[in-house]
Amino acid sequence: MGTVNRIKKQQQDVMGFLAANKIEFEECDIAANEANRKWMRENVPEESRPATGNPLPPQIFNESKYCGNYEAFFDAREDNAVYAFLGLTAPPGSKEAEALAKKAQQ
Repeated sequence: MGTVNRIKKQQQDVMGFLAANKIEFEECDIAANEANRKWMRENVPEESRPATGNPLPPQIFNESKYCGNYEAFFDAREDNAVYAFLGLTAPPGSKEAEALAKKAQQ
């Protein structure tokens, strides 16, 4: 799978998850919008940038707070920790809220 197709699939994956969980989001196009591209590149922290080249989308932010890239999102989803990853409170009844409640009881 080419880079462009992989990026598109990852973006759809992230947006599909957010939409399914009724998490509000705004998609920022960096291909057609130089200001968005510049903002993304400047706001991905140094330690999260690739050794060479620029960070590739999707990069996930909560307002201007950097959350992570697709791999970090994917790992958080596998661990039922997406709300924490996004810096949000897990809604009551979600798998993540239940997991946090169980941890708190231990």
